Amino acid sequence: MVNERSDSLRFYERTVPGMDTAVRTTPPALASRHYGAVNWMGLQTLVWREIRRFLKVGAQTVFAPLIQTLLFMLVFSLVRGGDWPGTAETGHPRAYADGLAAGLVMMSILSNAFQNSSSSLVIAKVQGNAVDFLMPPLSALELTIAFIVGAAARGLLVGFASLVAVAWLANIMPVHPLVALYYAVVASVIFGAIGLLGGIWADKFDHLAAVTNFIIVPLTFLSGTFYSTSILPEPVRTISHYNPVFSLIDGFRYGFIGHHDAPLLLGAATTGALALALSYASWAMIKSGYRLRS
Repeated sequence: MVNERSDSLRFYERTVPGMDTAVRTTPPALASRHYGAVNWMGLQTLVWREIRRFLKVGAQTVFAPLIQTLLFMLVFSLVRGGDWPGTAETGHPRAYADGLAAGLVMMSILSNAFQNSSSSLVIAKVQGNAVDFLMPPLSALELTIAFIVGAAARGLLVGFASLVAVAWLANIMPVHPLVALYYAVVASVIFGAIGLLGGIWADKFDHLAAVTNFIIVPLTFLSGTFYSTSILPEPVRTISHYNPVFSLIDGFRYGFIGHHDAPLLLGAATTGALALALSYASWAMIKSGYRLRS
């Protein structure tokens, strides 16, 4: 349960020279701490805890996803080959590997942002140390921000590392870098929030695996990660555009190769609103204490 901020004054007795009695005073180190509207110290500490948690096992959390990305890149480039459809600006096609690389990098961002926040909560529940972040004077909003920022940091770090890893197989120079950055940040926030919701709901790793296998993986693989949705027949093409992951991948891919399969402004507005809605849902769930009080 998230506790309200409260500090009690602690006293100790010391003997003042020239006096026979002890005087009760408050030592500076034990004086009441005033945090203000935001507990910046606690927020920063929890963010760094989340970041250092995955960096401590970097071989598993950062470098292992690179192997998966490279394997996908090699296999699909070998099997599929050819060109990606013409770009929106010039109409000239790009190499298939260029469009595939953008999709795979986004997939790495999504999966790792989700895994960071969800595993953090589930591990805390299983090991019984959730009290480490529930008892300190941190509000529900501060907890939500810290977990999502930590998840976004892992997602963006792995995404950048994946981009560097596939540089020898594809042209990774972005055509619209700010667009690519926007979708990368929004995607990491969305799936960091989804991971936070999943971690709160799950009581064990089997529950978390169900979310991954039945929700995250299907949405990712059916969103145009490995192909352009323009090759799909109707109504499958239109249906696939309602997949929120499609909007993330389509916008991110546009930032790199200039090609998009759906209106960009609509996708940007939709994904931005989804990030806010999921973050609010995470805050509301933490504030309610759902599956965190016991």
